[in-house]
Amino acid sequence: MTRPWHRFRFRSSWRRLPAPPARIYAELQRVEDYPVWWPQTRAASPAVAVRNRETAEIRLRSFLPLEHRVTLRAERREPHPPGPDGGDLAVAMDGDMRGWVRCTVRADSGGGSRVDFEQYTEVATPLLRLVALPARPLLRANHAWMMRAGRRGLTARLRGLDEG
Repeated sequence: MTRPWHRFRFRSSWRRLPAPPARIYAELQRVEDYPVWWPQTRAASPAVAVRNRETAEIRLRSFLPLEHRVTLRAERREPHPPGPDGGDLAVAMDGDMRGWVRCTVRADSGGGSRVDFEQYTEVATPLLRLVALPARPLLRANHAWMMRAGRRGLTARLRGLDEG
């Protein structure tokens, strides 16, 4: 059996975010605002209803000089509307990357909020599929860098909103 080198699973956590879970949940729902605080999200469209599902288009580029166009389709929001304790968000991805992302927002035992991300991604562009095996460590590092930058950006946004 051959290993599907163009498929990736990622897990990451953003801990001690300086806001209550409901506020973090609300920020993560607003995909069109990602370019404001998440540097690697170069563009994002407002979500629109497509076949009874909210759908948004995003353009991503991290450390590597590769741009990805991805369509996000809301799959799950629990609770909806979000409660004070946060909840779960899940989206399906299609385009240059296919798969899904799930995030769970809750209070952090160390104070503030925590977001746990789980992601399954299959690169779909011919070039990335070709280089996925030799570039696998680099692609994983690229993803980790993007997630760290997202956490820093969201933290700065939350602090800025509190001051403004």
